[in-house]
Amino acid sequence: MRWSQTFIPTMKEVPAEAEVPSHQLMLRAGLIRQLMAGSYTYLPLGYRSVRKVSEIVRQEMDKAGAIELFMPALQPIEIFERTGRREAFGNVLFNFEAKRGDRKLHFALGPTHEEVITDLMAKHIGSYRQLPITLYQIQTKFRNEERPRFGVLRTSEFLMKDAYSFGSSLEQLNVAYDAMYAAYCKIFERCGLKYLPVEAESGPIGGDASHEFMVPASNGEDFVIHCPDCSYAANQERAETGRKSKLPAKVEGAAAPVKVDTPNAGSIDQVSKLLKSDATSFIKTLIYMADGKPVAILLRGDHTANEGKIRRATKATSVELADEATILKVTGAPVGFAGPIGIQCPYFVDHDVALITSAIIGANSKDAHLTGVIPGTHFELAETFDLRNAESGDPCPKCAGTLSMVHGIEVGHVFKLGTKYSVSMDAKFVDDKEVSHPIIMGCYGIGVTRVVASIVETCHDENGIIWPINVAPYTVQIIPLNVSDAEVMKVTNRIYDELTAAGIDVLMDDRDQRPGFKFKDADLIGIPLRITIGGKGLAEGIAEVKWRTEADPKKVALAETVGFVKDLIAEKQML
Repeated sequence: MRWSQTFIPTMKEVPAEAEVPSHQLMLRAGLIRQLMAGSYTYLPLGYRSVRKVSEIVRQEMDKAGAIELFMPALQPIEIFERTGRREAFGNVLFNFEAKRGDRKLHFALGPTHEEVITDLMAKHIGSYRQLPITLYQIQTKFRNEERPRFGVLRTSEFLMKDAYSFGSSLEQLNVAYDAMYAAYCKIFERCGLKYLPVEAESGPIGGDASHEFMVPASNGEDFVIHCPDCSYAANQERAETGRKSKLPAKVEGAAAPVKVDTPNAGSIDQVSKLLKSDATSFIKTLIYMADGKPVAILLRGDHTANEGKIRRATKATSVELADEATILKVTGAPVGFAGPIGIQCPYFVDHDVALITSAIIGANSKDAHLTGVIPGTHFELAETFDLRNAESGDPCPKCAGTLSMVHGIEVGHVFKLGTKYSVSMDAKFVDDKEVSHPIIMGCYGIGVTRVVASIVETCHDENGIIWPINVAPYTVQIIPLNVSDAEVMKVTNRIYDELTAAGIDVLMDDRDQRPGFKFKDADLIGIPLRITIGGKGLAEGIAEVKWRTEADPKKVALAETVGFVKDLIAEKQML
C-alpha cells in the first residue's frame, strides 16, 4: 500500500483527553478515532492489526478443535430473563423496545452469548453421542460501560472471541478447558504479548476452574499477585497467601479493655486520628450475610476483605455486606462501631488478627470503641482463616518465596461454567442408559480489540509504537527519500513490487515530504522493518535496512535487498 492512497492521519501532539500510552499512541498513529465516549472507529492501520489478531485467534481455535459460527448481536430480552441475567447485568445491558407493525418487542444487544449458544444447543443436542463439541465466534459485544476510559481498553462496543464447550462429563469439560488454555498461550505468544495466566475465582464446580490471562502493565486496572520464585500467579480476588494460623495463648490476669468515646468517628481513619493510633492496631468487624445469615468478619484495620475467601470460609454459596438494620440487630450499634465482644452472630477471624497484642475494636455501642483488647483473651479465638486480599510481601502459598503485586490488563478468561446455563435454558442430553442430564459447559473469551490496545500499551518507546511482527499493520515500510527523483522511485517501486509479490505486507511512504518528517511518522506508527532508499546510498548502490528497535541501519546492496529482507522476516517469525 502506498501512503498517498490510504488514510493514516498521524498527530504530532499528545491529545489532551488521552490518559494512557495506548490511547495516546493509537490516536497519534492514526489507528483509531473516537465517535463518542466508549465508541471508536478503527482506521485502516488499526483495523489491519485487529484483523491480524483475529486471524491468529481463528487459526489457534481451529487447531484446538473448535468450530466457528456467527451469532446475532441483537437478542430477545426473554433469554436474559430465563437465566436471571437481565437483573444481574443491570444498566450494563443495552436493552430497548422497538415497534414491528402493531407489536412492541423488547431486545438486548449482546454483552456476551451464553444464552444464545445454549439455546442453540438445547434445540439440536439430544444424545451423548453428539458430545463433546466446542463452538466459537468473533463478534462485536455491547456493554453500557459506566466510565468508558483508556481508549479502547474500556469501551461500550468491542470485538471479542468467545468460545463455548459442551460435554457429557467433567472429563470432557477438563479436556476442552485444557485445550483452550493451551490455545490461549499460543495466541498471546504469537501476538508478541508478555502475559501471565493467573488463577481466578472458581466456577460453580469448584477447584481451579477459572484462569485469567493478564498482561502486566503499569496502567492496568486489575491487580495480579505472583511469586517471582515459582509459577504461582492469581488475580487479587483469588490469590491465597502462605500465612499460617498461629493462635495466641490466653493472657492470665490481663486488664479489662477500656471503653473510650469516639463521637462521630465510625471509620478506621477517623478513629485512628482521634486516638492517635495506627490502623495496624485496629480490628475491624465487618457484618456480612452468608446465604442469608449474618456473620462477622474480623480483619486487621489496614486490610481489605476478600469475599471469595469469606464465602469459602463460611461454606456459603453467596455473601454480601449486611444492611444497616441487620448490623444494628447483631451489634446494637449503627454502622462503624461493631466489635467481636458481645456480638450476636458467629464471627470468623483472619490470621493476622491473632498476631495483634493490644487492639482497638468497636464497642458495639454508638460513638464508642474499646482499647487494650487482646485476641484470644478478651474474645474467643479457636480458629483463624485467610480472609483478606493478598498483598506484596505476603508469603507465597506454593513455595518459600514472597509475593509481589503488579497491575495487569485482562485479555482472556477461561472458565468452567458447569450446568448454570444448561439448566436454565433446558439444554440436556440423554446418556447411554436413556437418562437425561444437563449439558456441562465451559466458556472461553478473548478481547480482540483489547489485545491490540494491550500490545500498544506494552510495546512502545518515546518515539512511538513497536509492533510485534505478527500483528503489525504492515511488516515492512519503504521510505524513498526523494519521490521527485525518477531513479529513486524506480528502485523503490521494484523492491515494493517484489516484496508484495512474495506475500509481504509493505507500506511505501510516497509522500513528498522531508526525510525527517517521514522518519518521525515511521517511528510513530511502528512498522517493524524499515527500508530507506535514496541519497548517498543510492549512488553507492545500497539500501539501508533497520528494525524499528535498532539504532543503526544495515547497508545492503540494492540487488540483494529483497532477499535480505525476506530472510530477516523469516528468521524473526520463527522465533
